Amino acid sequence: MFSTNKAPNHRLRITAGPRYDPQTHQLVHVNGPSPIRIRSPHLTADIWVRIKEYTGYPEGSPKSNPYFTHPTTSANRYSITLSLTFAEDVNGDDLLFGNDFDHPIRDYLPPGFNTAFKVVKTMLDPSIDGDAYSDKPYLYSPALASWNQFRVGEVVPPDTKKPAVEADPVVLEGAEGSGVEVRERHGLPGDASARTKYFRDQEKRKGFVLEKGRVYEADFGNPYLDFEDFAIHVPGITLNISKYVSEKNNVLRYVLKNRTTGEEYLVIGFTVVLDGAEEKTEEGDEVD
Repeated sequence: MFSTNKAPNHRLRITAGPRYDPQTHQLVHVNGPSPIRIRSPHLTADIWVRIKEYTGYPEGSPKSNPYFTHPTTSANRYSITLSLTFAEDVNGDDLLFGNDFDHPIRDYLPPGFNTAFKVVKTMLDPSIDGDAYSDKPYLYSPALASWNQFRVGEVVPPDTKKPAVEADPVVLEGAEGSGVEVRERHGLPGDASARTKYFRDQEKRKGFVLEKGRVYEADFGNPYLDFEDFAIHVPGITLNISKYVSEKNNVLRYVLKNRTTGEEYLVIGFTVVLDGAEEKTEEGDEVD
């Protein structure tokens, strides 16, 4: 929902929480080395958000992050990095990641949107599915097939608090400890692009369970969504849509949820703070 020619005081604020309700969210320190930690009955999650040329809130945020100098991730314009430990087993086919809205956006979609979506589905993410024209629009992909990088970690023993994570990690495809055996048992390719292709097969996803208590790390980002110019760039198409941003249509949210139950696990909101709007300053290290 973003474009060039943005007003100087139209700035981003990133928040995250365990539910859609913004009252459950906390402010994300974009490009900072430390994550925010979110706990819910469903999972414990650590979240980092990195954005190139960032000029949003909170004040004084770094404009960039070493993540963007790593050879594997340097092409991305933004990144959502996750460390997830689920409280119960989750079937791989049930875990969805993507965008949704609680109001219609069809009147705000720019000319060329349908063409851009076809390009995305054909060339970039064949597993994506959605309806941007419904009363509650959504664009979801199976998480295992859409995450750029996916890493399987160790099991955290019951009644043991998830240990602190390293500062400023770059999550790369692979595994640690007993996670190596998990990947081998399922025949997961070691290459990230091959793994996303592997999990486009629904039966492969159904056969993979994200285990209760095991740490999973993921990274999602791309060079197509440009938060500096507020534009969407896909091969052959650029959509500049700042004029469509309004008080009602100023939030792009990323959601991790369960396909079968409909329950949300994480919600990350990218909000354009409009001129004259009061900036909120929620702080905190954990949300329950």
